[in-house]
Formats: sequence, C-alpha cells, structure tokens
Amino acid sequence: MALPWRTIEAVQTEEGRLELRQRGERDFLICVDGRVLMNSVAHRSEQALGTLACAHLKGAAQARVLVGGLGMGFTLKAILDTLPASARIEVAELNPMVETWCRGPLAALTDSAVTDPRVQVKISDVTHRIRRHAVENALEKLDAIILDLYTGPYMHSHKRDDPLFGSIAIRTTKAALKPGGVFAVWGEDYDAGFTKRLKQAGFVTTHHQPRRGGFRHVVYLGTKPAQ
Repeated sequence: MALPWRTIEAVQTEEGRLELRQRGERDFLICVDGRVLMNSVAHRSEQALGTLACAHLKGAAQARVLVGGLGMGFTLKAILDTLPASARIEVAELNPMVETWCRGPLAALTDSAVTDPRVQVKISDVTHRIRRHAVENALEKLDAIILDLYTGPYMHSHKRDDPLFGSIAIRTTKAALKPGGVFAVWGEDYDAGFTKRLKQAGFVTTHHQPRRGGFRHVVYLGTKPAQ
C-alpha cells in the first residue's frame, strides 16, 4: 500500500497555498492551490534543460549563467555538473520559501546544489535580471539564460507582450546574451508559435523532448549567432 502524502510546510502566495508534501524519504511534491508543480520522481526534462543549455560551456572560463526558477534544484544540479569550477550561476526565484526548502528537506535530492559556491540565489523576478544585462552599456552579458518555470510557453501566450515568451521579451533576452549565448526554456508541451518567435528574433533554434511516452515536456534552445 502506498504511503500517504503529508504536508511538511505551506505558505500563502498570490497564486494560492504553496505546499511541500512528502511520503517516504525521497518522494516530494511542490503544489500550489492543489496543483502539482514539481515531482521529485519525474525530473528527466529538467535535467536535460540544464545539460543542453550549458553544453557549449563545458570548457569555458568564467561562464556566466542566469536561471529563472529554482524548483527542487534538479536543473541547477545539471548545470553545475556541466560547468567548470570558474563558472558563476545566478538563480532568480520569486518565493524565498522555495530556497529554504532546497537548503533543507530537498537538499539531499541534488547534493545540496543551492549551496555550491558557484551559485547565488536572488529573490527576484527573472525578467528584472534579464533587463539589467540587456541594456546597451551593460558591463556583463550572459553565456546562457535558462527559464525553468512551471508556466512555460503555450499556444495562448501573448505573442507580443508576454513578459517571458512574447516577441518583445525574446528580443530583450537576446540583447542580454553574448554572441553564441543560449536561451533555454522548459515547456509542458511543444508550442510552434514560440519557436517561430525565436527564429524571428534571430535565434538559431532546436527543441528536444527527452521524456519517453505520456505527456512529453519540451526543452527549447535558441542560440544567438556568433556574429
């Protein structure tokens, strides 16, 4: 008989009650308003997101990466496993409780990735962080921008004004990247419109669906041309 889920901790947010649930030693859920956002058992696509987004940086000195969304830390762990010791990774997370969970009950799932010395977590909206690097005189551009958010692009995303996946946001993200930099996005299912907007902005695009069978999550990759 399966063990029952128990709520370890919960906090009220604008989107509803955010909960961390557990059964057994390593089986966790993060839910909001009763909807499951993350599952510690099924994270193949999150690992693929981190690995694919940073594959071009394996030998890069001083690689600089921005991640939107911490989740359970699986994407961050894959990024750390790919990047050299000189890399710096900034994670923008909206809810401080998620960081607390990753430093506490979830830490064993990722070898406490959030405490790696290469990582800095900021309680911030990732769109604000992207805009800092996008301005023309920004001191530092990024090698990769990775969005690991539970609301990925979908067919009803506002094609122009969506703050993350619309055409204006895509152009801003491109401006924040170095030549050859990668914009990587997790999505629940494939959205051809998002790929089209990436191409229109000048990205060279690919997408991957690493999960086998069932509901196939997507990793979108947009590479900024080197010139």
